[in-house]
Amino acid sequence: MEDNTIKVHIIDRENKEHVLRGPTDMSMNIMELCRAYELPVLGECGGMAMCATCQCYLESDTPLPEQSDDELDMLDQAFFVKNESRLGCQIQLNESIDGIVLRLAPEA
Repeated sequence: MEDNTIKVHIIDRENKEHVLRGPTDMSMNIMELCRAYELPVLGECGGMAMCATCQCYLESDTPLPEQSDDELDMLDQAFFVKNESRLGCQIQLNESIDGIVLRLAPEA
């Protein structure tokens, strides 16, 4: 029986790795999971891709869906953007990202 959880590896701003277990049956995203574990992710806009306070860097070769225009527009205005930048609120928890490794971007 599947337990409907995946592992998500988050490297915080002090370079400490946190292994989080996230449910795949609750429509959660990475930003919400980080907040549930009380990691320092603000998510000020509530997951609407309007603030970039959940920006992170993809450090694994986990394939992710294409970035939306909203996500790309927000990253255009964000600080510390890299090629592997993503908004945590735009990465949904599902089986396809099990084992993903993300690093929190510096706070602006």
